[in-house]
Amino acid sequence: MTHSALEVADILRDHGPAWRTANRGHVSLEQMKVMSAIERCRTAALGGHVARCENEGCGYTIIAYNSCRDRHCPKCQAAASRQWLAEREAELLPVSYFHIVYTLPAPIADISYQNKAVIYDLLFKAAAQTTITIAADPKHLRAQIGITAVLHT
Repeated sequence: MTHSALEVADILRDHGPAWRTANRGHVSLEQMKVMSAIERCRTAALGGHVARCENEGCGYTIIAYNSCRDRHCPKCQAAASRQWLAEREAELLPVSYFHIVYTLPAPIADISYQNKAVIYDLLFKAAAQTTITIAADPKHLRAQIGITAVLHT
């Protein structure tokens, strides 16, 4: 018995309409476009082409649907993502890395929408100072560390 793998597109096609309705007003137009692209990727909605074996007596035919080519699509960008990740991993120093996430509380996040530069500057400074202080503490790492910080919205 063959079992096809569940894909992001399947989940979006099955649950996307209800999710979009439940989150109306909280999802950007760009996010909606990405969801739509992934839902339609490699389906008849984007068209396609027919490939047929020309060997005598074979006649095997397959329909290949076009891809969405969206940079967020896991089907379209999987190979490019793997290559990018391998290139980034090759740049890493042979030391331990840790991923730490600092999240703004909802009321402050709401304020940051109108005051991005001020709030994000405070967030980065507080996160860096906190991380460096904890790492230097003899009860923790007792280390001087380096930090690379990225804003993920």
